[in-house]
Amino acid sequence: MRRLVVSAITAAALLASVAACGSDADEAGGAEGTTKVKVGAIPIVDVAPLHLGISKGFFAEQNIEVEVVNTTGGAAAVPGVVSGEFDFAFGNVVSLIVARSQNLPLKAIAEGNSSTGEQGKDFGGIVVPADSPITSAAELAGKTVAVNNLKNIGDTTVRASIRKAGGDPSGVKFVELPFPDMPAAVTGKRVDAAWIVEPFFTVAQDQGAKVVASNFVDTAPNLTIAAYFTTEKTVQEKGDLTKRFVAAIEKSLAYAQENPAEARAALLTYTQIDPAVAEKITLPGWSGQINRDSVQTMADLMLADGLVSEKVDIAELLP
Repeated sequence: MRRLVVSAITAAALLASVAACGSDADEAGGAEGTTKVKVGAIPIVDVAPLHLGISKGFFAEQNIEVEVVNTTGGAAAVPGVVSGEFDFAFGNVVSLIVARSQNLPLKAIAEGNSSTGEQGKDFGGIVVPADSPITSAAELAGKTVAVNNLKNIGDTTVRASIRKAGGDPSGVKFVELPFPDMPAAVTGKRVDAAWIVEPFFTVAQDQGAKVVASNFVDTAPNLTIAAYFTTEKTVQEKGDLTKRFVAAIEKSLAYAQENPAEARAALLTYTQIDPAVAEKITLPGWSGQINRDSVQTMADLMLADGLVSEKVDIAELLP
């Protein structure tokens, strides 16, 4: 749990600084009552609604001026939120559950993104080389599988896929590899399989990789992948700001879901995705609703896999 634990410990060390960061008075600072906020977000497909909502003026309607600060993931965003560097951030639910298990006072406030819920038609999955004999997740037992971070949402959901297919995940060797490097690693057979998400999921398939499982779909129906979150202190002391931010991001999520072409166009404003690839990729779900049952399923799997040592009460984390 190297990265998650280090980040959680770092965040815990920063807790003392929270009291000095933020009060109702801080909600001013913008012109004519506009509130300036910093939002930590990974520059990936998942956060297209945030960028789209900013450009459409949904945050301005709530008198919020957003500065998006790029992060490397939910685990990296946690200490930024706890310290007050970010007012809000985007992070996957595994990172948030681990942080909550470390007694960090985080609170999810809105859905970030979700699985499409469609087998074979999700925005990520497990791929193998074109001529691999592997045809199902069950056959990954004893194999080497690439994930972007160890002890996180990738290996947790891959194990769930293997179990659902009737295999034994205990012998799988997970190796850490950045998503952009995965298509070449699969094609070059440096790994037996990889869990990969868009746009690299499409790139890998264009290079001949075969999809053998939709691990998010296998884990739980309509799995909530990530959420926008803040601290309990922000929710309590900046309640009006939090409500306005939630209203803006929920409107952004709904707009992106209903206007996929505009969501694809937004990708080109904050990522290096090739326009041709952006037209082909499968977009994640942006339902605007956190699927509580799916988050509890994830927490239970994390306990079974040893990512957390005690059962986590997700009611303390979720809205």
